[in-house]
Amino acid sequence: MKIICIGRNYTNHIEELHNERPTEPVVFMKPDSAILLKQHPFVIPEFSEDIHHEIEIIVKISKVGKYIEPKFAHKYYDEISVGIDFTARDLQDELKAKGLPWEKAKAFDGSAVIGEFLPKNQFSSLENITFELTNNNKTVQISNSSHMLWKIDELISYVSQYFTLKIGDIIFTGTPEGVAAVKPDDVLEGFLEGQQLFRIQVK
Repeated sequence: MKIICIGRNYTNHIEELHNERPTEPVVFMKPDSAILLKQHPFVIPEFSEDIHHEIEIIVKISKVGKYIEPKFAHKYYDEISVGIDFTARDLQDELKAKGLPWEKAKAFDGSAVIGEFLPKNQFSSLENITFELTNNNKTVQISNSSHMLWKIDELISYVSQYFTLKIGDIIFTGTPEGVAAVKPDDVLEGFLEGQQLFRIQVK
C-alpha cells in the first residue's frame, strides 16, 4: 500500500507557515515504513530538533481506481479516520530553501500515525465533520472538513489522474492551523466528531 499526502489544503495553515496558496493540490508520498506501529510510542528522530504534529482526516481506499471522476469518487472509500503527518520542520525548511524534495522531512520511519477507522456512513456529511488533536489534554489543533480547499472526493479524483489507487491505500487530506513541535512525554490524542481514534506517547 501507499500513503498519499496532501499539503496546503487549509488556508489558515498556509498562512501560518507563510506558504503560497496553491492553484491545485500539493501532493507528496510516504512509504509504508512510515506507519507508526500500533501500541508503539513516537520516538523523536536524532536528525531533527523540530518535529511538528499535523493532524489530518484520512481516507482508506476500498476499490482500485484510475482517472476517477469527482462524482464517482465516493464509491472508492468506505472508511475515514484521523492521523498525524509528523514533519521535521527544520529539515523541511532546509530542503525547501534548496529546492529539494521533502521526503527526508516527511516520510521517515514512524512519521505517519493512523487512527482507528470508522464507517463513512456514520456521518451525515463528510463535508462537515470536526476533528481535533490534543496534547497533554489541551486542544492544539481543531478544524472542520468544510474548511478544506479541496474536498475528499475532489482529492481522490485529482490524485487518481497520476497514481492508480489500490485497495488499502491511504490518503492524508491536509492539516489545519495549529501545528507545533512535540517534545518527550507529550501525549497526543486524535478525535473525529468527539470520538478518540488514536493516542500516542512521544519519547
